[in-house]
Amino acid sequence: MSKEKKRSKLEMTEQPASLVKLYLTVLVIVVITEMIGTKTFSIGPGQVVLLPMLFAVIIGIIITPDLLGAKITKLRDLISMTEVKTAGSYVMIALLPLGVKYGTLVGPNIVQVIKSGPAFLLQELGNLGTVFIALPLALFLGMGREAVGATASICREPTLGVIGEKYGISSPEGTGVLGTYLMGTVFGTIFFGLLGGFAVATGLHPLALAMASGMGSGSMMAAASGALAEAVPEMKDSILAYAATSNMLTGVTGLYSVVFLGLPLVNFMYDKLSPVFDKRNRGEK
Repeated sequence: MSKEKKRSKLEMTEQPASLVKLYLTVLVIVVITEMIGTKTFSIGPGQVVLLPMLFAVIIGIIITPDLLGAKITKLRDLISMTEVKTAGSYVMIALLPLGVKYGTLVGPNIVQVIKSGPAFLLQELGNLGTVFIALPLALFLGMGREAVGATASICREPTLGVIGEKYGISSPEGTGVLGTYLMGTVFGTIFFGLLGGFAVATGLHPLALAMASGMGSGSMMAAASGALAEAVPEMKDSILAYAATSNMLTGVTGLYSVVFLGLPLVNFMYDKLSPVFDKRNRGEK
């Protein structure tokens, strides 16, 4: 029997055990994080919201020492890169119900979307700022096609679904969008929680800031609008209402913004900028 056939047979034998270990590990992580719950605390006028998803990411990193190059045998026996690679294949399947949810938002809320006016509808163009600002920075730091997935938008669930469907979640673009998604999960709520509180000092109208809080992420929106509401308590109800409406509309329009604007633009700019940065990284003139 050839080495390839032996390896294939071994992988087929190990796969069921690997899946069982993966499912049980995920179940334990979910139970632990739900027991921890949401933790909120204030830093000055800003509010930091730590959601269960954040704790799940941290636990996942800790029990997968290969990700950090660690040599802790006991932890490696608990979860290995085999389970990590298997989990990557199931990301898109897990996102399908979420994609259906975003799709069902369009029909029932189409009247509200139309009535909301240009301010709500055009705010999605702000996502394109990630292309103009973050893409050159990513290329400057030496990223390749990962930069396309990482900077097409702020990379929440709709973008994760679009990139995963178009390029595959295991592709360089998929790696980029997953990286930005996880960074948003770990640091996004903290950043926006602080930003929501300190943004009042800019002098912008609180309702404009509330609209800006709805960037398509429920956790980030809650952190930013909650801190903003605490800073301007007399407008609390209006701030929360504007933020929730903005977030809902971003969930509806964000998918189309990424498909028709974000991805074509980021690919166009990548084609134009990557040769310049490639020469720079190689030290060519």
